[in-house]
Amino acid sequence: MEGMPSPHLTRDDAATRSTLLTVRAYDVHLDLTGAQVEGATTFGTVSEIHFDCVEPGAATFVDFLGASVEEVELNGRSLPVADVVDGQRVRLPDLAARNTVRVRATGLYSRSGEGLHRFVDPADGRVYLYTQNEPADCCRWIPVFEQPDLKARFTLHVDAPADWVVRGNGAETGAEPSVGGAVRHFATTEPLSTYLVAVLAGPYHAVEAQHTVTTADGPLPVPLAMFCRASLAEHLDADRIADVTRAGLDFYHERFGFPYPFGKYDQAFVPEYNLGAMENPGLVTFTEAFVFRTEATEAQVQARANVIMHEMAHMWFGDLVTMRWWDDLWLKESFADFMGSASLADTGLYPGAWVTFANRRKAWAYVQDALPTTHPIVADIVDLDAAKQNFDGITYAKGASVLKQLVAFVGRDVFDAAARAYFREHAWGNTTLADFLAALSEASGRDMGAWAAAWLQTSGISTLSVERTSTGARVHQDGWDPAIGAAMTRPHALAVGVYAEEDGAGGGPGALGPARRRLRRVASAPVELASASVDVDLPVAVDAPLILPNDGDLTYATVDLDPRSLTTALERIEDVDDEMARTICWSALWTMTRDARLPAERFVTTVARAGAAETDDGVRQMLFTQALTAVTRYAPPSTRAELLSVLLDALAALVRSTGSLTFARLFTAVAAHGGGQDDLLRSLVATDAAASSGTTASSGLLASLAANQDLRWAALVALAARDAVGHDVIEAELQRDPTATGRRHALTARSARPGTDAKREVWESVTGDRDLSNELVSAALRGFALIDATTAEPFVEPYFASLTAWWNERSIEMATRLVRGLFPPVQDAVPGQDPPEHPLVRRSARWLSEHEEAPAALRRIVIEEQDSLVRALRAQSAG
Repeated sequence: MEGMPSPHLTRDDAATRSTLLTVRAYDVHLDLTGAQVEGATTFGTVSEIHFDCVEPGAATFVDFLGASVEEVELNGRSLPVADVVDGQRVRLPDLAARNTVRVRATGLYSRSGEGLHRFVDPADGRVYLYTQNEPADCCRWIPVFEQPDLKARFTLHVDAPADWVVRGNGAETGAEPSVGGAVRHFATTEPLSTYLVAVLAGPYHAVEAQHTVTTADGPLPVPLAMFCRASLAEHLDADRIADVTRAGLDFYHERFGFPYPFGKYDQAFVPEYNLGAMENPGLVTFTEAFVFRTEATEAQVQARANVIMHEMAHMWFGDLVTMRWWDDLWLKESFADFMGSASLADTGLYPGAWVTFANRRKAWAYVQDALPTTHPIVADIVDLDAAKQNFDGITYAKGASVLKQLVAFVGRDVFDAAARAYFREHAWGNTTLADFLAALSEASGRDMGAWAAAWLQTSGISTLSVERTSTGARVHQDGWDPAIGAAMTRPHALAVGVYAEEDGAGGGPGALGPARRRLRRVASAPVELASASVDVDLPVAVDAPLILPNDGDLTYATVDLDPRSLTTALERIEDVDDEMARTICWSALWTMTRDARLPAERFVTTVARAGAAETDDGVRQMLFTQALTAVTRYAPPSTRAELLSVLLDALAALVRSTGSLTFARLFTAVAAHGGGQDDLLRSLVATDAAASSGTTASSGLLASLAANQDLRWAALVALAARDAVGHDVIEAELQRDPTATGRRHALTARSARPGTDAKREVWESVTGDRDLSNELVSAALRGFALIDATTAEPFVEPYFASLTAWWNERSIEMATRLVRGLFPPVQDAVPGQDPPEHPLVRRSARWLSEHEEAPAALRRIVIEEQDSLVRALRAQSAG
């Protein structure tokens, strides 16, 4: 059962309740003993809350979203359930100065990843449970005051099968037999926000380790533990995960000067997870996609390390000190995103982490910030639905980029001093932007209000450009805040870099071709750009092949290359010696492509020629993914097939020559959209080397790749999208891989089949089957997205007719997946027609005009999808 819609607590409701109450403690009892029963949907939950009220006689409410409430007792008196339970609220009248409320209820297991999620492993039939609350789903499994600024201490007692692993935020303090198994008791936590309370329960495989950090008060032991499903135990590379964890704990202790405050450090990799991870103190949960059951690329391993570091930063930024309301979500997410990359670079685990950040995370921010729904980093969050939609590229990646600029602006020592003071002053409390600015102003000795106003309280992107002058360069900035409809000038601390050939500079960054003359940084000048433009004395820049106005990627801004630098980027980007400089050039080319200022063909052919020469695995992956988007969305329909072949042939040659898993995965992703290379696709699902194509050497490489089960599935999805395999082949592969992952891949392959009838089956399944879990819905939608405009046409009207019902009847997580995933994904520009006149654009506009009162979070998704469509149509028309 999926569950009911998410709670709609408003900021005003939360402020009123916060003014009225001080919550001291929760005592929670969960009965999970029936979880193993086939088809189990409910569990018992009892919450006893101790709280104070500043206005005796006033009323308030507890949040609970479950199957039923059986009993409500306030200060020793029983309240009639029928009178006080109103939807998701349990109303509490006539409060005393000090209060105790006890609510006994029945909760619903989640299939959407919200609240207490229940998963049955198809590999062995075992049941696994875990919780996920952010932003406001704790009330799906515990009656609570669901808002971040009503922190309290939690004591948990969990009745579960005796042979299960059960973990909470605090350490287990004891256990005793029960009728259904055993009750585990957990230590009372320090004050926590409700969205951070966590439980893990099931026959999880566990690996324990130890680490001791050095603090000002002496050694601090931190017990470590890692968990995954039993059927994945052989794939859990616990030693490598523990090594990253130890490096992170040492790094953050040195940088923050505040001892790790939560005792143990558990990390659980759980199934059907909606996020990359969640920073539950003492019990961090991750997607089990980070348990690599087949060979992983270096980009995958680095991404996992980054997420581990990101979540660890939250132990301080978010868990120890928490935002008061979701307006200041950036106070934890921007900081954790920044610290994730900073920690990998500074510890030496991944010295190129900032390159990866610039290429992937920052690219996400630029896309998000160009949407009409962009918002300031410090956002205006009126309710919890808006909060759910605000976990976006602005809050995470733009915020992290701006923090990188802040460090360049004030210096690392000042930033660290401010963070240390902030933790000391606000430990276990809640804060706003003003609190962090106060610490920053104190540490820097200057008022940071103007900097914050320019960077944190405005929206939109600055663009940097260089004009060559007789003495060097003039750097310009152009910015526009779409929220207020006005130009925006921001203070930038940046560097201008000059790249030219040096005698004897040969070779190539990826050593994939003959020796070439390299372009190396011959000069760099620091610049403080506080106005529209500034002159830089750089005589060497006058005739240089390449000038970068954001050398080193210190600030958050897109870059417009001057004409000569643009030519250099298009014709010889692989000759640029510096990895970050190439990344900035790639970013500039991609921005121009998305803005319809560079034909998609130029970007695709540049990537096909030079993308493989990149030295960072993640950068290669991102470039070819962007090139695929350029082909499928930004290229004119008349050139699409030819460009697809260019990209596909380039990747096929790389797969055959290198046997690279990264290139093979990219090849299958591109091949799912059509083109040739059927023989190579089939080689990737061959069962023996003799079935492979090519030379003996390449056959050996392909046979090795075909042993990778996840890659085999990717190739099968591509073949299914081409209508080149039937149900029998897909089912045979599922018998070969009867796991949860195999089940998802098989569903994607079945959903990828072309034709209206096949797509209608997918539509009816994801919209009609409420028992499909979050991940199975997404797996089907991935296959559905492999569709052409003609086949998508019959689903346009049903889509718009269903939006309101989906939003009202599904949880916000599931509704969001449907609204985004079923928006007609590919459309073709009509020659001579302005993009706003395209039928689908007009239909979207009509829905928006007819549904002005629809929830803002729903309208936001439709607006964003419509805008992305208009952008694609403009690029097609310009190309």
